[in-house]
Amino acid sequence: MGSRFEKFSERARRVLSLAQEEAQRFNHNYIGTEHILLGLVRETEGVAARVLSGLTIDLSKVRSAVEFIIGRGEKPAEGEIGLTPRAKKVVELAVDEARRMNHTYIGTEHLLIGLLREGEGVAAGVLESLGVTLEKVRAETHRILSNSSTTTSQGSRTTSRTPTLDQLGVDLTLAAKSEKLDNVVGRSSELERVEQILSRRTKNNPVLVGEPGVGKTAIVEAMAQKISNGDCPDTLQGKRLVTLDMGALVAGTKYRGEFEERLKKVIEEIKVAGNCVLFIDEIHTIVGAGAAEGAVDASNILKPSLARGEIQCIGATTLDDYRKYVERDPALERRLQPVRVEEPSQDETVEILRGVKGAYEDHHNVEITEDALVAATNLATRFIPDRFLPDKAIDLLDEAGSRVRLRGSATPAAVKEAIQVLDQVRQEKDEAIASQQYEVAAELRDKELNLNQNLDTLEKEW
Repeated sequence: MGSRFEKFSERARRVLSLAQEEAQRFNHNYIGTEHILLGLVRETEGVAARVLSGLTIDLSKVRSAVEFIIGRGEKPAEGEIGLTPRAKKVVELAVDEARRMNHTYIGTEHLLIGLLREGEGVAAGVLESLGVTLEKVRAETHRILSNSSTTTSQGSRTTSRTPTLDQLGVDLTLAAKSEKLDNVVGRSSELERVEQILSRRTKNNPVLVGEPGVGKTAIVEAMAQKISNGDCPDTLQGKRLVTLDMGALVAGTKYRGEFEERLKKVIEEIKVAGNCVLFIDEIHTIVGAGAAEGAVDASNILKPSLARGEIQCIGATTLDDYRKYVERDPALERRLQPVRVEEPSQDETVEILRGVKGAYEDHHNVEITEDALVAATNLATRFIPDRFLPDKAIDLLDEAGSRVRLRGSATPAAVKEAIQVLDQVRQEKDEAIASQQYEVAAELRDKELNLNQNLDTLEKEW
């Protein structure tokens, strides 16, 4: 880092390094505001990520939104890549924000505020679409820094034992404690089977196998909730269930040996911590992951540790991918215990919808009736045959809620027109007063009163 970054905190420097990795991952020959945002999201222990989490923003949704917008370049970038003018502006605004806050360092929180103050980049657009505003971020930053100021002297004693894993994954048990996971209804037999496999002495790595949308990830989230509530066997008490992002693990590892080194570091941290259970979604992707130019792939690095019981993992994949990738690797298959997750019945789906409807009512600010739950299940089954319950029914409920909310919030044309006329009359009245035409101003004032009454009537009807 150049001299202009000397006041940046270690985490802020790592964010810029991660931003460069993200740019390389997308084959971009520049580092834009979007890459800085991805870096902030990946630096999960930084103040910026904690601010977004405190504002109930799902960090994975931030990442998905950015990835959807920016797309991938056609060929890898060559040579050194630098900051775009907008990204440079963000850095300058971050420095200015730190000065305003009387801070002697530039941290991740200043970079986040810099992204919002810049206001024109992809990152600002994504944050705005998720309801993140400058005022909210400043308030949440102040709250977090105020709370942590009393414990900074204890920082060295509370340092995480798994910094690399924390950077590359999401702690589901922590998310469950913070009530950021949706309620999970049913699936008691599958949960019991997962607990039973996790409690085994050897070959204690369950893999949830089922069609897309049947609720494999939801079962893992339910497991995290049970662990966080202490409602689990003694063998799982105090465990951390951490989802490992294979994309983040591979990102930026273009030279031979970098991927193996990063994965081995994660495995070593898990061994030392002794209380982590990995969740690897789409576990079939570990076969061949990172194996460029003769390097060892992820599955061959994980197999010895899984065989010796040094690490535990829960996997999830579809039946086709399990047969195509996992069953073709007998050594890997031997270490995994498949748990079939079948599509729920329509009655079970209605029960699941009852469990999650509260979250959708809060989000869309609507009331969802019992009839709507049944209709969503029946209509999804009838008209969306190529997808699976409960996912397609939940999507239908979400879509309907969004439509109702937008219809209710769209201002009618008559109200818009009345507001425009009222604004015009007010402007003319102010001009008349400024030019000392008081009789005209008095007439316009009477007209303004009538228009106000008319607008009130229209708004009540709306």
